[in-house]
Parts: sequence; structure tokens; C-alpha cells
Amino acid sequence: MTAALPRTGRIIDGVHHFPLRVYYEDTDAAGIVYYANYLKFAERARTEMMRCCGVDQERLRRETGIVLVVRRAIVDFLAPARLDDELVVRTRLVAHAGATLEVAQEVERADRPLVRLENRIACLGAGLRPTRLPPALVAAVAALSQKEPRMDNAHAH
Repeated sequence: MTAALPRTGRIIDGVHHFPLRVYYEDTDAAGIVYYANYLKFAERARTEMMRCCGVDQERLRRETGIVLVVRRAIVDFLAPARLDDELVVRTRLVAHAGATLEVAQEVERADRPLVRLENRIACLGAGLRPTRLPPALVAAVAALSQKEPRMDNAHAH
């Protein structure tokens, strides 16, 4: 499936699909993806999902002082990925309210889930204090959440 996806990914049925390949630098001494690298993969996928929704996070920071940060991450490791594997990170917006976004992600190889993540993303403003999500960001991600998601782990807290 990664060959059919653009480098920045694509939104399909309300879920952003982000392709990536495992490089040597991603692996540990045993030749499998080092556990912390899945957080990097997830971050890249969320950033590209936001871009697909028309949200440029650097421009948002520059123009408004608002940044989006991970407040909580729950990670469930199901199976390892290895050098040269082609992976897809599927990202789905679960909910948005006030100053937070709830995001479910799944890293898979050939449609087999390897890692599941549940993330709470916080919106911070001046002094890195919580601030309400900007209306333009809410509108952009709300359009995504209106789609019918096709993701196996449809639960997220």
C-alpha cells in the first residue's frame, strides 16, 4: 500500500495514511525498530495529517504563538517492525474539545497492526498555557472527523 501513497500521505475515509520505510538508524542492536522511534513515526504522521487538513503548524506558531504538544501518549506494542519494512501509520481524529485533540494511531505492515497509540494533543498559547483550539483549526479537523473512519482500533479515551 505504501507505493500508492504520496510521501505526505493521503486521507481515505476520514483516516490519514502515512507511508514510511524502516531505515538502519531506526533499529536497535537486535535489528528491530527501537521502541521510541514509533513515537517519531506517529509525530510525523500527525504533522502530515494536519498539513492535509490545511494546518501549517509552524505558520500557526509564528502568527498566533499557538503550539500543539503531546499531553499524553498510550502505546501498545503488538509486533516488531524490521529493517526495510514498508509501514503505514494510520491517524484518526477521535474527538476535539476546548484545548485538546484526541487522536488514535496505528502503525501497520501489510495491513497487520504492529503498534497502537492513543494521544491527547494540547493546544498551548502564550507562556505555554492551555488555550482554546483556534476556530480555523477546529474547522479543519472537524471536517476530517465527519468522515466515517475505517480503523480497527476505533476506541480511544
